[in-house]
Amino acid sequence: MYHSGFHRTVLGLVASLTLASFLAACGSAPAATTGGQATAAPASGGAEATAAPAAGGQQLAVGIVLPTKDETRWTQDEARFKEALDEAGYQVEILFSEKDSAKEKANVETLLTKGIKVLIICPVDGTAAASTAAAARAAGVKVISYDRLIRDTDAVDYYVTFDSLAVGAQQAQYLVDKAGSNKSQPLYLFAGAASDNNAFIFFQGAWSVLQPKIADGTFVIKNSSEAVALQAKADLTRDEQAKIIAQVTTDWAPGTAKTLAESNLTTATTADKGDVFILAPNDDTARAIGDTFAADKDVKSFIITGQDAAPASVQYIIDGKQSMTVFKDVRTLVKGAISAAVTLLENKTPEAKGSYNNGKLDVPAIQSTVISVDKANVKAELFDSGYYKTSDYTGL
Repeated sequence: MYHSGFHRTVLGLVASLTLASFLAACGSAPAATTGGQATAAPASGGAEATAAPAAGGQQLAVGIVLPTKDETRWTQDEARFKEALDEAGYQVEILFSEKDSAKEKANVETLLTKGIKVLIICPVDGTAAASTAAAARAAGVKVISYDRLIRDTDAVDYYVTFDSLAVGAQQAQYLVDKAGSNKSQPLYLFAGAASDNNAFIFFQGAWSVLQPKIADGTFVIKNSSEAVALQAKADLTRDEQAKIIAQVTTDWAPGTAKTLAESNLTTATTADKGDVFILAPNDDTARAIGDTFAADKDVKSFIITGQDAAPASVQYIIDGKQSMTVFKDVRTLVKGAISAAVTLLENKTPEAKGSYNNGKLDVPAIQSTVISVDKANVKAELFDSGYYKTSDYTGL
């Protein structure tokens, strides 16, 4: 459970010249985009690894394990991590787990044999990663759970994350605002992977906003019997959330999202379509779901959410094919993670505000804010801020 009292501010910079220099570098221009696709930093060890050169034979200091290269979000993180740690003068190796917990464990074991001091890991499966974190702890390595929380272990030192409750709440609030005072509007729910703790937090945030509007008849759920059975309940237990997510999971995969959307529309009546509202968990799945709904002749219009401000979805928003995204500025998250890592390497204590309970302990958390972006503010938030280049997009 998230502990209230978070200040929605980016972690303060550690007061050292070295840290200040690389945090400044971390805030530089984002990874380039080409034709709506992110261009990641080239990997020196093949598609699976990126290693910065050692400065003067320096020992590998930080190991980073990310879940997959198949999602735009994580290739963006890879590029920013490498840039920031290169500038800081620390050797880093970045490995990808191919959405496989066994591969993830092997990656961590590889990094441990190379003598890392700090592990930054975004788990494929938050619960399965507990034993991996414990192995790192046993080797004397500090563990930073990145973006997704490792559960059911006391071997996690810090959790660096976005305000995940706010992500879901902002998605839901956008739907509520667009619904206005109309009643009985079709609502289709989709969620992330059941193995990802964040999927539960996102859904919890969304449900907190949607449930009152479901209860008062503004929305009518069309694709989850479990959600319908629980629609009168404002606060869901994790088991209750799990029942709903099991019916509407995309597993964070566009192909799975498309198949589920097609199945939902096949069983839906004409009355279940018309002008619809769609809670999509992230941008990659939102595009797949949105394209599927757009192809159905009985769907007149749809409002659909997303998150990550993925390049392809930014173009979709400009073109009116996706309604919104929740912008999670990866630059600030990387700053938080590297700030914590360098502070630990200096044998100091990172500053944390608040905590998340992972089933075993309250993990000190370093949290970044999120921003709702649609066609009205996409230029100001994503282009005027320097996050993306206008030259890579059309229709601005």
